[in-house]
Amino acid sequence: MDDIPRDQLTGALRRGAVKKHVAAIHVSGKLTLLQRKLSNVLLLNAYDTLTSSARHQIDARTLCLMIGYNSNDMDTLKQSLRGLAETVAEWDMLDEKGQQEWGVSSLLSYAKLKGGVCEYAYSPALAEKLHDPKVFALINLNIQRRFTSGHALALYENCYRFVRTGSTGWWPLDLFRRLMGVDGSAYYETFKHLNAKIIKPAVAEVNRTSNIIVAPETKKMGRAVTDIRFRIAENPQLAILDIDDGEGARHGPVYARLRALGVSDRLARQWLTAHGEEQVMAKLAYVEAKEGVRSRIGYLSAALDGDGGAGGAPALPAPAPSPRAERLRRILDAVKARTPTQRDADRRLFMSQLPDARLRDDFERHGWMSPLNATRIAQFWRDMAPGLFEGIDG
Repeated sequence: MDDIPRDQLTGALRRGAVKKHVAAIHVSGKLTLLQRKLSNVLLLNAYDTLTSSARHQIDARTLCLMIGYNSNDMDTLKQSLRGLAETVAEWDMLDEKGQQEWGVSSLLSYAKLKGGVCEYAYSPALAEKLHDPKVFALINLNIQRRFTSGHALALYENCYRFVRTGSTGWWPLDLFRRLMGVDGSAYYETFKHLNAKIIKPAVAEVNRTSNIIVAPETKKMGRAVTDIRFRIAENPQLAILDIDDGEGARHGPVYARLRALGVSDRLARQWLTAHGEEQVMAKLAYVEAKEGVRSRIGYLSAALDGDGGAGGAPALPAPAPSPRAERLRRILDAVKARTPTQRDADRRLFMSQLPDARLRDDFERHGWMSPLNATRIAQFWRDMAPGLFEGIDG
């Protein structure tokens, strides 16, 4: 499953991580893997307006693609939404005044599908808890997509928030069973079965799949295991999966195109910081389409500085762009007009149509500016937005 492309997202979705309140993490153990992923994507989609809007919407096809199943499988989506509405969230925590607060709510107060749109809502009390920035765990959506086991994802979610302290602390086994969603099962009352079927496979998948490594430790009373905790360390081999805000510019397609042009790392990041990706992308597209230019870097520098940069050079004249440059400009405008989740679905749909790894790699590196896929990209957007290239298509 491909990673969610950070460079094509904005707002909460651009962060690629959802601030998931520990209360929600503790009650979602009985969710299936699909429901758990669905819950996280819905929360991420709603996060920025969680407390200011009573209801939230997301394109149903996009939602299906984001959680990784057939976009036409509405029956599975309905079943998963029903499961979220029927699952009870319970929290027991101190409020801002230090008073103990207990509460209960369904994970979704309602959900409906109409006209290809999924509309849903949280109860006001749960929305407030989910949005609380003081106590949360960052759940990286690129990582969650890699999990194949709901138990492993539940273990990851419950361990990741303790990564800075290095240990979860001791959990009584009955609490651990509840976190894993196997409380009430007589089979898992026996630690031997719990260890063989739940703990060992979940630990192996977390260590293989995610950006942390966990190691279980147990406490006994006599011969019986009574408590469990997990030692936690960062996984250096998969640390690249983490959100890296400080180096974010290096991950975008515009940065990659600048570097391919010969622009230094420092200058590329400086331009992106000073002018923003959209402005640099527009100037870069113009310069790349220009013929007979001896120094493309110098030409690009003059174009950017002419917009008020440090050099104060005059702005370049803007002759009529070539058909190729105009096509690219319209494509980028069309991409910008899409919602963040639609952009992600568009990329995934286009990627699924590429016949070989070389083309997919170039698209991952350069996005919609991919030179190897220029013809395919133009055809894709002709189909997506009829009339987009009116006046420049022959």
